Amino acid sequence: MPALDAAATLGGVIDGLRTAVPGILVVGIDDGSRDATGAVIRAHCDRAIAFSRNQGKGSALRAGIAEALALGADSILTIDSDGQHDPAYAPRLLAALEHADVVVGTRRRSGTSMPVHRRLSNALSSAAISIVAGRRLPDTQSGFRAIRRRVAETVAARGDRYDFETDFIIRAARQGYRINSVSVPTIYGGGSHFREGRDTLLVIATIWRNHRRRAT
Repeated sequence: MPALDAAATLGGVIDGLRTAVPGILVVGIDDGSRDATGAVIRAHCDRAIAFSRNQGKGSALRAGIAEALALGADSILTIDSDGQHDPAYAPRLLAALEHADVVVGTRRRSGTSMPVHRRLSNALSSAAISIVAGRRLPDTQSGFRAIRRRVAETVAARGDRYDFETDFIIRAARQGYRINSVSVPTIYGGGSHFREGRDTLLVIATIWRNHRRRAT
């Protein structure tokens, strides 16, 4: 669970996970927060990782996945700490791994609280990424994912920010892993740290790099 300045929401997400998946081992990564996020992680998570400065969501996910692998996890669940993913759906994602290698919590766009510009950018990026990945991926920007151990061990995704998740799903698809979706509620608030300019450009660059790699 990567977290940046998420002290207000983090505890509720962790409690929801423990209710939904009894016995789950929670790894929290404090990505250089300036609030009490680190204290909440130390108090409520089984393992705490702290960055002295902000390194980006991708770096936090990479560190958390490495820790989960070191702890012997067979399945890894990634979930955002800002309350935009309902942890009650975690069991559905994990159960879907029975017939998949990666499961993405797919959000409905139309008729939801997601702003129109985010619906459009999400739809366009998912369409572009699907073309590059060679298969239909309806929600490539969702950070609510379940991953089998062998995928985490063999997919060496690049990127330190939101581009990491894009690169991960493209590489997993190209390596032949089965990617399925589970419908989850669309919860949209003001807690996202996605920066429209910088992070959009990083995602576009990742798509273009993988497109060129595929072409060659």
